[in-house]
Amino acid sequence: MQKFKVFSTLILSFWSINLLAQQVVNLSSPDGNITLKVQNQANNAISYSLNYKKKAITEPSTLGFQLNKPKIDLKNFSIISVDSSKVDETWKPVWGEVSSIRNNYKQLVLTLKENQSAVILKVIFKVFNEGLGFRYEFPTQDNFKHFIVGDELTQFNLAGNHKTFWIPGDYDTNEYLYNTTKLSEIDALKASDKETDIALKSVIGVNTVQCPLMMKTDDGIYINIHEAALINYPAMNLTLDKNTFTFTSHLVPDAVGNKAYLQTPFQTPWRTINVSDKATDILASKMILNLNEPSKITDVSWIKPQKFIGMWWEMHTGKANWDKASGKHGANTANVKTYIDFAALHGFEGVLVEGWNEGWEDWFGNWKEDVFDFVTPYSDYDVNYLSDYAKQKGVRLIMHHETSGSATNYERHFDKAFQFMKDHNMNTVKTGYVGRIIPRGEHHDSQWMVNHYQRVAEKTAENHIMLEAHEPVHPTGLHRTFPNWLANEAARGNEFNNAPNLALVPEHETILPFTRLMGGPMDYTPGFFHFQLNQFDPSRKTRVRTTLAKQLALYVTIYSPLQMAGDFPDNFNQHLDAFQFIKDVPVDWDDTKILEAEPADYITIARKQKGKDNWFIGAITDENIRNTTISLDFLDNGAKYQATIYKDSDTADWQNNPESYKIEKVIVTKQSKLDLKLAKGGGCAISLMKL
Repeated sequence: MQKFKVFSTLILSFWSINLLAQQVVNLSSPDGNITLKVQNQANNAISYSLNYKKKAITEPSTLGFQLNKPKIDLKNFSIISVDSSKVDETWKPVWGEVSSIRNNYKQLVLTLKENQSAVILKVIFKVFNEGLGFRYEFPTQDNFKHFIVGDELTQFNLAGNHKTFWIPGDYDTNEYLYNTTKLSEIDALKASDKETDIALKSVIGVNTVQCPLMMKTDDGIYINIHEAALINYPAMNLTLDKNTFTFTSHLVPDAVGNKAYLQTPFQTPWRTINVSDKATDILASKMILNLNEPSKITDVSWIKPQKFIGMWWEMHTGKANWDKASGKHGANTANVKTYIDFAALHGFEGVLVEGWNEGWEDWFGNWKEDVFDFVTPYSDYDVNYLSDYAKQKGVRLIMHHETSGSATNYERHFDKAFQFMKDHNMNTVKTGYVGRIIPRGEHHDSQWMVNHYQRVAEKTAENHIMLEAHEPVHPTGLHRTFPNWLANEAARGNEFNNAPNLALVPEHETILPFTRLMGGPMDYTPGFFHFQLNQFDPSRKTRVRTTLAKQLALYVTIYSPLQMAGDFPDNFNQHLDAFQFIKDVPVDWDDTKILEAEPADYITIARKQKGKDNWFIGAITDENIRNTTISLDFLDNGAKYQATIYKDSDTADWQNNPESYKIEKVIVTKQSKLDLKLAKGGGCAISLMKL
């Protein structure tokens, strides 16, 4: 690791005296484009403001807390010291979109004393070229050790009525479609999919939205608000004052209304603001990862990104069911064996099996604590035979642990459940949290559950098991700290295409990278080759609202080191020429180029395969036809590449002709440009194999 770090002690001593007298501190990003101003206002409130290229991003925004125990407010401060430093280093992720990451920022640390209670509080600001991260720190101090947070009072006072891509604030789910409105038009109670039947929907209020929050100003500046390193603390929503366009943090409460139970020393998650006049820079930013701690896992040799198929879509389309009593039990020995054979034939590492274990007859909505024991298979599922058969074929079964929301029950079964996995050659688990949370009154995004998700990550790491979680809190870059935590759902994914009124819309995949994926990889389950979902139930009206070519492109545009081929083997067998792209596309990368992007409109991304000279490109659009020309100037000098282009046909259309595509092969070089035409709801996937 290369590292450059400077603490300017003598200069800071002079600066501190000067600044304390002025009660104003300024700090700029390494490239000078972003300027942070922190000041102690006349009423003793501490505020910050942020400018980008001399344009206001946030006006003065105040900081502080309301504590329930001791019953005090932390919002009137005196600055007792100021320190600054700068860091420029590089580090290598275990897996990811790039092989190395630069961590380059200037830091400001303000030590504050609350004027009435004498509580000491630090605020740490890091200014990067791509934005700002700041957090609170409660240091060890006499007479203030244990405390309960009632509210965090962090503000984001925006400088205008920006175009905003948002979902309603909710304590239990983030599985919504996105709304695009001005800030002044946000109304979470009239969200675009208000008719959703998500069982746990608990919209907070009319003006409250979730993070990550994406915005665009009238003069073309892109702003993203999120959080990083969410540990031992509830998730942050944002409540808007429409008169001032000021968001205030809204933390998820526990059963009695408290937000967090803490003791000193403690650091909150980072509050993050990404900003650029280029949408591509927002997607390329690694600021949130840089604000997380390095890996806590010393030996990472067992952590392997992978592709898999799953015996799950049958249940969503009516072919099969999770429970045995239904008479259509999908996870039976013979059926799962066909998936293992398909995975082995096409080089997939894993097969996910849902509905394998007893309990599915009475699992949903009953608030029962002990529905699943995570080790007892149904009588028609021979787990010993199948795990041995998979091993012979060079494939592993992927475990499914649906908790039905009973996190306490799951924790009691950790040791037995993970030993069962190891006994059956399983090294990857998909967890699920559908249902009301037990402990009763806790929410999916509360402090208790945030700690539970971390306990699962730590316990699976102890057992050399890789993890992905469904229905969890929004990710905040913790896959750097726990690299066995490969992916999460935490947004509306492809499974919603099976339900009336809930299906995804063509723009959805062009918004997700600017919102949900800012915090980490998503298990989006792409790879559908059949679009009218009435194969097994002719009465079904639901459908997948993309073209087949777009489904291929999603393997590049929606990043995950754990990628699923979502459809049935039978449907893949109808288009094996297109299926070749899914077989070829990697899940780990050395480099990523965001070629073009605009939220809710289009995205084109190129990625370089880990350890090889091959590149892969994904281009997607919304409901509109798109013509674009992309340059291949990122390719090696003097090299030739075999380009295989999987594109929409001239008659392709997500509504009328989604399965129509063309495959072309051409030789290209660094000087080449490719003209692409994307159909409505369409896309294009390209493999570039170096010759």
